[in-house]
Amino acid sequence: MILNQSSASGKQLPAIQAVGLSKTYGRSPKAAVEPMCLEVYQGEIFGFLGPNGAGKTTTIKMLLDLIKPTSGQAVILGYDCQKSSVKSREKVGYIPGELRLYPNYSGNKIADLLMSTKPEPVSSEYVSYLCEKLNVEMDTPTARLSLGNRQKIGLVLALMAKPSLLILDEPTLGLDPIIQNQVLELLREVKDDGRTVFLSSHVLPEVEQICDRIGIIRSGHLVAVEEIQAMQKKLLKHLRVTFSESVDSRVFDALPNANVTESTDKTLSITISGNIDQVIKLISKYKVESLESGQPSLENVFMSYYQDNLKEFV
Repeated sequence: MILNQSSASGKQLPAIQAVGLSKTYGRSPKAAVEPMCLEVYQGEIFGFLGPNGAGKTTTIKMLLDLIKPTSGQAVILGYDCQKSSVKSREKVGYIPGELRLYPNYSGNKIADLLMSTKPEPVSSEYVSYLCEKLNVEMDTPTARLSLGNRQKIGLVLALMAKPSLLILDEPTLGLDPIIQNQVLELLREVKDDGRTVFLSSHVLPEVEQICDRIGIIRSGHLVAVEEIQAMQKKLLKHLRVTFSESVDSRVFDALPNANVTESTDKTLSITISGNIDQVIKLISKYKVESLESGQPSLENVFMSYYQDNLKEFV
């Protein structure tokens, strides 16, 4: 059953759409996920961030109909995740946060088993390409493989059918930096192909490097959904300026959005909120020897949403 009919008006359906989606386990007084509204666009890489216990995995399991929501609806590629569960998952590739594989089966045997369930043929050439890219051991029983090698098999299984949507829960877990970079390259290829990635990760630098937008979930509440650059612009910016002459720091402190945090006779460290134009214009009135700027990172953005609850991090 197609829940959202926006395609009839010429608009592309979201890859993922959640409306009032929530989950409370048993008689717990606290919801694991508070009512959530979220859209993930087709063709984007969307990062889903939060510490352990924030509700990331519960959200993913509701999207895949692995657990039932307490309230609300979720739609994947136009199909209701509960009413049309099988149809909604037909074109989804998935890696769970705790990947479990048949211990006595090799990667090749598991891949053959999954290929037999696909409605369309899987390209053996593409499977070989993935195995080469990730340096995967596909002939060894998975019980004899390391965590990282099992994870690489999981990535091949998720990617091999070229699904329209990838839902990845900590996909680079246990991988070395070289293979992590290969995974990011593969995800860029997915995006270049017009397909969608929903990426749940603790590795903030990789999210910052690859994602178009991010959602931040805190104690079950979706507290922010925005482009990374837009989030960064809202945070404090840092400038360190060395002048050729003495400068009165009070001139800069008088600006409404600037604060001088450190000053010597010729050097000022300034934090700026919002637009930096006024500060730059004032700096330009003096002869400057050097100017260093610090762009807020995704970690700065993330921590700004958790600054009152730093104990949540594991």
